[in-house]
Amino acid sequence: MATQLKPDTGEPKIDCSEEEWQARLDLAACYRIFDHMGWCEGIYNHITLRVPGERDAFLINPFGLMWDEVTASNLVKIDAQGNKLAESPYPVNLAGFTQHATFHKALDWAHAIVHTHTPDTMAVCCSKEGLTPHNFYSCFFEGLVGYHDFEGITVRNEESERLVRNIGNKQVLMLRNHGPVLMGKTIYEMFFLYYMFQRACEVQVKTYSIGEPIIVPPEVIEVHQRDRDLMLVDDFGKLDFRAWTRRIDKIDSSWRN
Repeated sequence: MATQLKPDTGEPKIDCSEEEWQARLDLAACYRIFDHMGWCEGIYNHITLRVPGERDAFLINPFGLMWDEVTASNLVKIDAQGNKLAESPYPVNLAGFTQHATFHKALDWAHAIVHTHTPDTMAVCCSKEGLTPHNFYSCFFEGLVGYHDFEGITVRNEESERLVRNIGNKQVLMLRNHGPVLMGKTIYEMFFLYYMFQRACEVQVKTYSIGEPIIVPPEVIEVHQRDRDLMLVDDFGKLDFRAWTRRIDKIDSSWRN
């Protein structure tokens, strides 16, 4: 990629389209937000975003960098086989592109995908019951969650068929004994779904630690889902994402580089 010498014009700082540059900015901001919230795992775990207008190309974090080191220009552009589609000095984690590429390739609508190892989300993935409808946030996810039994580190292509089958038409796949995968039609939707999912798991872990939870009855969940579906519009989560972007911009705007 050729570096451009116009750092203050808002134009791409690498040789890419304006649409790809905006996607890079959004994804870099997302990495910084997750880092700010403590939802990262050192140099591991991944958030990916499909490149606009390129069906089989997506952006992923450079393997070896902490999430607060991710910038718009150092994100790595790869295809579903992990091949770099643009020059980059950074490698890509095998477990990252194998799992994410599976979903990007199989699901036309899955433009943004995140996989994490936060303690609370992992704890719920490791529990027999999984996510239970006992709090405001967890009720939101009724009907949106699938489960996939643990098969070890996700680096084998032969697991892909089972991953796709188990996600079905849902937006959350809880990898049992491992951690969650969430996906959205936009990076804004994925971000805010994850925000609520993280909250749901945090509340569940705390609730079960103090006693038996109050499970929300099915008729109330049905009302909750009806209202939820009214919220899931095209710009769902956009205001939230922009607000958190402003927050991390005040802390460190180097993600824009």
